[in-house]
Amino acid sequence: MMTAKQYEESLKKLNLVAYMFGKRLENIVEDPIIRPSMNAVAKTYELAHQSKYKDIMTATSHITGKRINRFTHIHQNIDDLVKKSKMGRLLGSLTGCCFQRCVGMDALNASSIVTFNIDDKHGTEYYKRFLKYLEYVQENDLTCNGAMTDPKGDRSLPPNKQPDPDHFLHVVEEKKDGIIVRGAKAHQTGAVNSHEIIVMPTMAMKKEDEDYAISFAIPSDTKGVNYIIGRQSCDARKLDSKSMDQGNIFFGGHEALIIFDDVFVPWDRVFMYKEYTFAAQIVEKFAAYHRQSYACKTGVGDVLIGASQTIAEYNNTHKASHIRDKIIEMSHLNETLYCGCIACASEGHKEPSGTYCVNTLLANVHKQNITRFPYEISRLAQDIAGGLMVTMPSEKDFKSPDTSKWLEKYFKGNPNISTENRMRILRLIENITLGSAAVGYLTESMHGAGSPQAQRIMISRSIDLEERKKVAKKLCGID
Repeated sequence: MMTAKQYEESLKKLNLVAYMFGKRLENIVEDPIIRPSMNAVAKTYELAHQSKYKDIMTATSHITGKRINRFTHIHQNIDDLVKKSKMGRLLGSLTGCCFQRCVGMDALNASSIVTFNIDDKHGTEYYKRFLKYLEYVQENDLTCNGAMTDPKGDRSLPPNKQPDPDHFLHVVEEKKDGIIVRGAKAHQTGAVNSHEIIVMPTMAMKKEDEDYAISFAIPSDTKGVNYIIGRQSCDARKLDSKSMDQGNIFFGGHEALIIFDDVFVPWDRVFMYKEYTFAAQIVEKFAAYHRQSYACKTGVGDVLIGASQTIAEYNNTHKASHIRDKIIEMSHLNETLYCGCIACASEGHKEPSGTYCVNTLLANVHKQNITRFPYEISRLAQDIAGGLMVTMPSEKDFKSPDTSKWLEKYFKGNPNISTENRMRILRLIENITLGSAAVGYLTESMHGAGSPQAQRIMISRSIDLEERKKVAKKLCGID
């Protein structure tokens, strides 16, 4: 397993073509806007080497029998699924942001199920290819980016009827040694922190869409792959290294649009090729796993609850009954979310490939709650924090000889707490509920792993209403 330092060095060896603010990035690892997100991924490597986290952060490979980072593991039992949820909460609570690596883990597990099923029906060799690739990922402890979401263009039209065919990633040429693909994948969290990209189709498809029904894996610096980094709220604050105004001075996230500009993929890296009837299956398996992965939001919720209690003490309002009640409500909502991710793991099942998958219904119920509860937790945090959270001057004003004396005087709260510490905890709450971390805690909670409506559709498909009707009728005497 790689150490955090080895992970950082491995990224420096990549030749990524990435753009931000209209310019190509020359040193991605040291870029002040990207660096906090790299730090968050590095935490997944660091904890794997700490003995107290060994049981949660590592596993035994079912291929080689070696100890591996859990983020490269294929779930072999219910215990693996439960530990995945615990790992997500742990990392969320230590970084206060998205640590980006779960999407690759979910792509690997979904692929292990679907490649096996395709081979079982069509006599192909995708599963054999996948296992070889998986061993490579495990042996080198790689970070993978699971890329599913296409730009989609006109949402009323299927892939094959789009005015621009590139709005869904597709095959443009078949060669003897592989395929050429073109298109893009959007909203890719942690894209430039990854060694590999695992591409999957984005929706159910028909025969006419077979050129879009493809899944494959390539190195993240493959020729023709380009990244354009998305903007985040307050992201420019990261340019002031470890400034109080950042809120979270150590960790953060990033998202990118990945463009595949006629990219070559060798056959041994192709895991689905025009088997359009399996497109929906890989979407549903990946989505179920990834909706479970939002256990991380309970970890970020832990940070926000801790920050809210802290600012209440710094304001000297922590003994007020309504403040205590709000902290209790935040905790209730956060633990309810944790119940969901543990439940869908505990009710998991074994697939024909031997991989264990979460309970689809409960995973979607869990994610549906994720689309709501973090917003209420954030509202309560802002309520407790007060308006100063968004009206306080910058750190430079606090350090200026012309203004610091007034800010120290008028922004003093609890006389036993420094004004600076009061400002720092307010900035952290701002960061999570309004700033750059709100990308991961709020909007990602809403739309990540599929929109709220996507979960409601899966819930409706998973509930056996006829059986419920039958029981109800029997109990009241209806024949």
